[in-house]
Amino acid sequence: MSSLSIPCQFDPPPQPLYPTITSWSFDAWGLDVVGPLTMSSRGHLYILAATDYFSKWVEAVPLKEVKKENVADFIRTHIIYRYGVPRHIITDNGKPFCNSLIDKLCQKFGFKQRNSSKYYAAATGLAKAFNKTFCNLLKKVVAKSKRD
Repeated sequence: MSSLSIPCQFDPPPQPLYPTITSWSFDAWGLDVVGPLTMSSRGHLYILAATDYFSKWVEAVPLKEVKKENVADFIRTHIIYRYGVPRHIITDNGKPFCNSLIDKLCQKFGFKQRNSSKYYAAATGLAKAFNKTFCNLLKKVVAKSKRD
């Protein structure tokens, strides 16, 4: 028997996926960036959105550019200062989310960041589902006016 005939030797079977379970509101947030979109009248091209895994509440802000400083400020201002320190934030592996500034923010406030699997968008499914709904809604509104 050839060693090349057993595919699991090269790629182990995938591990089962488990949903993110949270016991109360504002315990875990999924963050993602929508865009680039059509530029608004104020020059915004992106939307940074955070979705609470328990209540499905969304906090979102328009951005001209996606930078780690914008993301850190958003987490501090729109999540921590409004709803308290979460236990987890769930993000993809993008540069605005995976950097030393976000690591320092996590340490300062005492919460953990979970990163989704690379190239597997379903791992941040709640945030991606919101993005899809939000983009469909935006297309209808922005088609009439490019205002913020």
